[in-house]
Amino acid sequence: MGLLNSILTWVMQKRIHQIELFIKYPHEVQEELFKKLIQTAKSTEFGTRYNFASLQTYEEFRDRVPIQPYEKIFPYIERMMRGEQNILWPTEIKWFSKSSGTTNARSKFIPVSQEALEDCHLKGGKDLLSIYVNNHPDTKLFDGKGLAVGGSHQINELDPTASSFYGDVSAVIMQNLPPWAQFIRTPSLETALMDNWEEKIEKLARETAKENVTNIAGVPTWTILLIQKIVALEKKNNILEVWPNLEVFFHGAVAFAPYRSLFRSLIPSDKMQYWETYNASEGFFGIQDQKNSEEMLLMLDYGIFYEFITPEEIESDNPKAIKLSDVELDKNYAMVITTNSGLWRYNIGDTIKFTSRYPYRIKISGRTKHFMNAFGEEVIVENAEAAVTKACEFTGAVIDNFTAAPIYLEEGKKAGHEWIIEFKVAPLNLAEFSRILDETLRAINSDYDAKRTHNLALVAPKVHSASVGTFYNWMKRRGKLGGQNKVPRLANSREYVDDILEMMREEG
Repeated sequence: MGLLNSILTWVMQKRIHQIELFIKYPHEVQEELFKKLIQTAKSTEFGTRYNFASLQTYEEFRDRVPIQPYEKIFPYIERMMRGEQNILWPTEIKWFSKSSGTTNARSKFIPVSQEALEDCHLKGGKDLLSIYVNNHPDTKLFDGKGLAVGGSHQINELDPTASSFYGDVSAVIMQNLPPWAQFIRTPSLETALMDNWEEKIEKLARETAKENVTNIAGVPTWTILLIQKIVALEKKNNILEVWPNLEVFFHGAVAFAPYRSLFRSLIPSDKMQYWETYNASEGFFGIQDQKNSEEMLLMLDYGIFYEFITPEEIESDNPKAIKLSDVELDKNYAMVITTNSGLWRYNIGDTIKFTSRYPYRIKISGRTKHFMNAFGEEVIVENAEAAVTKACEFTGAVIDNFTAAPIYLEEGKKAGHEWIIEFKVAPLNLAEFSRILDETLRAINSDYDAKRTHNLALVAPKVHSASVGTFYNWMKRRGKLGGQNKVPRLANSREYVDDILEMMREEG
């Protein structure tokens, strides 16, 4: 397959010239894109409502169209899922990407137009390869196959014509890959899109162990499970004894830093590359474009117009946003997008920091709210509070305060969540409280439920009962007493949980 590697490497390098164009003219590219989006959607129901036909400037758009959280845009999306068209976007919507829920729904559904598929999601995958090849011109990437662990999809039961579908964004992309991309990937589409994760991991392992895998794309959690499964099945010491030509892992969705040491033990090679991406249900936003970097190039020609909410405005009920040209370095901005799928001034809930302006490079800095998303579970404060409330109702417990954080993966151990709860009235049976907490989270958060299924990615939560006064003493020690200071309900790092546990040990 040396010839194929040479041809595809040459093809991928050609795209770099287009990327250099938006790097050189970022504001002009975004302005042209903005005008195209407005013009294209002026006759949609949303475009008519906000009179897109008369819009001339970004400032008019900003003043006329409010920033939309999912709850505001959901009524439009629900109608689209029931088969109505020309609501948010003029072309037919046949696909919806499904992700974790919000306060009003177990899952949220994001429309994916044909334009977004081709000009954003699929283009992003091709650009990822292009940028990697440009950084590694001697790559043998295409002498073997790429392994992608996808989700699953199904017919949209709300559509009376049964002609639309929804699923994880990875499944939507995989189902729509061009033939050349299908040829250089593994496993089979049938296996990649299975919905039973326990069976899927087993079949993935058996099917891909026989392939010459040179690259992997996926979420760290599931990739670790798969690698461990293959190593065990093949009775090897590490995955390089199975895939000796493995050279890169393209990862995204969760922070990679906590997994780095575990990956090094699973893939013991100094030459192994780790390449970060920022791909979400709403769009493909960023790609690492330099070796050994944690920064990503913001992709500006994917049919996405960007705005950013400043740190001072993030908590506002009616936040003001700024254009790309007005951002500053090292500030936390909430990202707002307008897309070629009909998301208009949509606040995706992520916060980013700009690390450079020419070109525009970013780092994901967190979420606009406290959350746990170490393994793709996306547990938000509303989920946690609902689960604690139900557990209290069923056990007669009364809480004073709580916080929770991930238990990160270590070799030979599984991941989970660790909770510290201070009760005013403790439950008679803490194990029963923990069980109801877990079951409620699974019922209201589909991503958490998927990770908990058969203990594949997350084991049952570990709950500590703290003595009365624990959180008061902890806040006092941190100089955070007072009405404006609150105990962080959730964190994606163990900073708070470890500090409190250490304090509890010291106090006996």
